[in-house]
Amino acid sequence: MVKFAHLLNPVYAPAASDLGIAQPITFESIRLAKDFARNQVQVQCYTTQFEEDLPAIPPGFIPLSNLDQSVLDFYPNLSGRKLPLIRSILEKSKEITEFDYLIYTNMDIGLMPSFYVALLSYIEKGHDCVVINRRRLSKKYRNPSGLPEIYADLGLSHPGFDCFVIKKDLLPRFVLDDICVGIPFLEAALVHNVMAFGQHTNWVMDAHLTFHIGLDVLKESRKSDPFYLHNRKVFFKKIYPQIKSKLALKNSPYAREGFFERMFKYGLNPSIFFKDWAELQSNSWKEQIRNGINELRWRLLQK
Repeated sequence: MVKFAHLLNPVYAPAASDLGIAQPITFESIRLAKDFARNQVQVQCYTTQFEEDLPAIPPGFIPLSNLDQSVLDFYPNLSGRKLPLIRSILEKSKEITEFDYLIYTNMDIGLMPSFYVALLSYIEKGHDCVVINRRRLSKKYRNPSGLPEIYADLGLSHPGFDCFVIKKDLLPRFVLDDICVGIPFLEAALVHNVMAFGQHTNWVMDAHLTFHIGLDVLKESRKSDPFYLHNRKVFFKKIYPQIKSKLALKNSPYAREGFFERMFKYGLNPSIFFKDWAELQSNSWKEQIRNGINELRWRLLQK
């Protein structure tokens, strides 16, 4: 039986805050999805957190060791938000004795009941990574008792990525440097690592499997946020140069789309950067032309 380890980073948030509202809904949706899948797939849910966030963890979730450093410890010019590094969170998976795939979702991402069963279906088709886009729902939902209505609400689509399922042996290869969670470019870092190191990723773009309370997509205020600027700099200066040569079109989102549709979507998606993928497409064409010329040469030699 396939074994999933679902790793979360809970926060002890004020009850009236966005996360304070979303997090109990997330926990309950995970509990229900786990119960739904109990006879088909083995799921265990774990948390890693700062010590002060331990009270946020409900029964049924296994706390791993606490996080002891945040982005503030490495970058003293930042202040105000004690945000953990994604590499510190994923490294806690080493404390889990046995699993086949690690699931990482943000704490404001809820699950549909069929989530884990659907993942099993994808994995059984040979995928080593699965990346799922969420559905966006109205903020009218404010507590776990609203889950039946949440399940019935199709909501709106979302262009980004915030649910990652990664085969265990790929995790040590990921290059994540000092990207912190809760800030844009977290998803870009994970997406590009999946494209670099996964061999057969399933990009689930518009399924009704995860949801987020709130309709916002991108906030313009992020551009002046020092944490946003930090993540952006780390991605482009430290992460991307190390993995660029490993990126492959065949393992990218929209790889099966036609050329014009694929390039159009690369230009629209905030987690992917058009210039770099246009370069990869150009290199792919050059390789195809070179292989075609060489094949013609060798055929002529054989006559």
